[in-house]
Amino acid sequence: MPTDTLTKSRWVYSFGGGGADGDASMKNLLGGKGANLAEMSSLGLPVPPGFTITTEACVHYYSNDKQYPAGLKEQVIAGLAKVEAITGKVFGDAANPLLVSVRSGARASMPGMMDTVLNLGLNDQTVEGLAKLAGDRRFAFDSYRRFIQMYSAVVLDLDHHMFEDILDEQKERLDVSVDTALSAEDWEKVVTAYKAAVERELGHPFPQDPQAQLWGAISAVFASWMNDRAKFYRRMHDIPESWGTAVNVQSMVFGNMGDSSATGVAFTRNPSTGEARLYGEFLINAQGEDVVAGIRTPQALTRAAREEMGEKSPSMEEALPDVFAEFKSVVEKLEQHYRDMQDIEFTVEKGRLYMLQTRNGKRTAKAALKVAVDLANEGLITKEEAVMRIEPGSLDQLLHPTIDPSSPRDIITSGLPASPGAATGKVVFDADEAEKMASAGEAVILVREETSPEDIHGMHAAKAILTARGGMTSHAAVVARGMGRPCVSGASELYIDDAAQTFRARNRTFKAGDIITIDGSKGEVLAGAVQMIEPELTGDFAALMVWADGIRRLKVRANAETATDAAAARQFGAEGIGLVRSEHMFFDAVRIAAVREMILADDRQGREQALAKMLVMQREDFVSLFSIMEGLPVTFRLLDPPLHEFLPHTAEDVEAVSKATGLDAAKLLARAKELHEVNPMLGHRGCRLGVAYPEIYEMQVRAILEAAIEVVASGKAAPIPEIMHPLVSKGLEMKFLRELTDRVAKQVMAEKGVTIDYRVGTMVELPRAAIRADDLAEHAEFFSFGTNDLTQTTFGISRDDSGRFLGAYIDKGIFEKDPFVSLDQEGVGDLINIAVERGRKTRPDIKLGICGEHGGDPASIEFCEKAGLDYVSCSPFRVPIARLAAAQAAIGEREKDR
Repeated sequence: MPTDTLTKSRWVYSFGGGGADGDASMKNLLGGKGANLAEMSSLGLPVPPGFTITTEACVHYYSNDKQYPAGLKEQVIAGLAKVEAITGKVFGDAANPLLVSVRSGARASMPGMMDTVLNLGLNDQTVEGLAKLAGDRRFAFDSYRRFIQMYSAVVLDLDHHMFEDILDEQKERLDVSVDTALSAEDWEKVVTAYKAAVERELGHPFPQDPQAQLWGAISAVFASWMNDRAKFYRRMHDIPESWGTAVNVQSMVFGNMGDSSATGVAFTRNPSTGEARLYGEFLINAQGEDVVAGIRTPQALTRAAREEMGEKSPSMEEALPDVFAEFKSVVEKLEQHYRDMQDIEFTVEKGRLYMLQTRNGKRTAKAALKVAVDLANEGLITKEEAVMRIEPGSLDQLLHPTIDPSSPRDIITSGLPASPGAATGKVVFDADEAEKMASAGEAVILVREETSPEDIHGMHAAKAILTARGGMTSHAAVVARGMGRPCVSGASELYIDDAAQTFRARNRTFKAGDIITIDGSKGEVLAGAVQMIEPELTGDFAALMVWADGIRRLKVRANAETATDAAAARQFGAEGIGLVRSEHMFFDAVRIAAVREMILADDRQGREQALAKMLVMQREDFVSLFSIMEGLPVTFRLLDPPLHEFLPHTAEDVEAVSKATGLDAAKLLARAKELHEVNPMLGHRGCRLGVAYPEIYEMQVRAILEAAIEVVASGKAAPIPEIMHPLVSKGLEMKFLRELTDRVAKQVMAEKGVTIDYRVGTMVELPRAAIRADDLAEHAEFFSFGTNDLTQTTFGISRDDSGRFLGAYIDKGIFEKDPFVSLDQEGVGDLINIAVERGRKTRPDIKLGICGEHGGDPASIEFCEKAGLDYVSCSPFRVPIARLAAAQAAIGEREKDR
């Protein structure tokens, strides 16, 4: 069987007729769709024949000024000849025309992001041949008008609304509301009007040569790999631009050939809940675009689903019982073969079933968990495979509140429960506006008649999506589920007035900016904000986490300063606190007065008086954290920010603070000016404060150890304090700080008559610290890599300002990802590897972890596993993500060793 290592001179792979040139293992070369079409063909399933142009052809196209590779055209001609031989039809023949679809197919599924052309090969002659072959002139001209509209939009870059307006005018004249009411003569008039519109817009007729049509469509699919929505989707899902897309050319089968024909989309399990039963929709006398685009309201596949939804139109099981039985058998075979939930597209042409696509179905996090756990329990996959099946970032969908069932529900309207979860936000009707408002910190709900791929950026920015049209497999539903956004689709009572920026339902009107709540699980839209409740992390979630915890090597801690954060961290399975930012406890309005008093003091004695007040506050907070963590390690970062951050800076603020605290206004302003720094990020902060004002760090060390002793005295498990000095760069700095810490610890334990085990370490956040880690390790028992600052100091980029220009770097391919979101493994990663090697050379048992934002990023966690770190620390809500990512990283490393 061919493999991905085949010579690059081969650009075309055929499938159909009971065999194929490729198979499912060739996804990188043939794309997901092409590889699975080949696999289904080899399994003997009813797949319309066709061929796949490889992803390598697309890469060549973009690497060579949009020129096709040598030999491609000849191979396409040969591929067409094979399809003609299998079908008995001829491409471009007026009497016996072969029609084809031209579809994209990247190796990673990107639903709706790239372009498709159906019914290609139709022209003024072949449409007559199709009409005679089918014995149905209405069907032929319906197919021709679809082709003109789709080809014009995708290839000729004409506005699809122009064609919709022509069709709407025709239906208005005929006083009909659905497309199926139009006769053959009506469709002929529509076709004439469409062609006239194309010639008027372009200055030349609609292309009639099938070969020109084919190459125009192939070029358009390649071009769609670089359209804005595809680029946005790739950035969102970390899909490399270098992969390219395959192009699938496949003989057409027609679901719009009368009442014995149909088209549909099915999932072998429910993609919202994971329930193990067939789920999907179909339409009689329709083409696939009608189902996914939300143009017509689809019907249920099964009788049970129809009855549950309260629908009147017959299900496929009832309308086409024999075909349904065959279909059910095929989809069960596919799930068993691929050992995963499948997303399937199919067509029935005059009672004959055809399979157009299968792929691993996109699903919500809740469904993904259930499917993975169920498949493992059914013996189809192993527990390790189940752990690998879940995208760690998707767990975020499960870690946030849902609507409290006891809350009053002021229902505005209802529709289909297209994507579960709940969200509250302001109504917005435009994708660009949604993105703009979200970037300003507003929570928005995107309300549309129906979404299109061009809305992808607005859907991503919105907290939830509401559409008036579309089914459970419409664009809005599929994309929302993939993003984890709650979605209600097909809310047919909704009347949207884009011009007035309002929507109306059940005699109530809502305008842009009004607050509504979306309940995607029930398919309901509620007025105002509704009470939410915390999720219960039990059942499938708990089962998978147990499996992950049994596999991973890395420990997972949380970054937390408050009792609330610490409690959440424990709930989510944190094994300690990896970062307590001790200064965060002082920004409270009452507490900051003591800090300011300390800053304004003229001498050490004055500072120590203020520090004595601060000691009481810190000790109280530390007792709370130790009590919640119950014997787990807690890492305290001593005071890090420059002192000026605690002071007011404008005359108005100074006056207000003076009145509130009694502190001298003139002295406050003078001290703020005195402490001002040109570049405070590299200024008098971190351990430099501890060197200049040792009494500050002495107070904090005392507070930590006194709190630990107090917790032990209360009968609770002895805590494990880890005292971390930030921004250290030299061994002599670390020596000074270690001696300071040990001196205070000895004093405290002597005073209390209690011995506490503690550790002293540093946060590695400067390149010099990483390079000279062997010096630091002489005095430090642990390193915690502060990857936020280490990234800043390595690149010389401020993370607070980088948003202004990093987007341009990512767009131009200079950065693949934002280095503040996902660790720069080449530069920053090299520094970490150096520090690990040199630190362990000096102190073999040194404990190593990271506590920057990267601690919750799966790709960064994979790096930490490779680097041999001991733990990662992240925000409490990302702890389950880190636990799962750590397990996957461990599995990945084991597989490399096999």
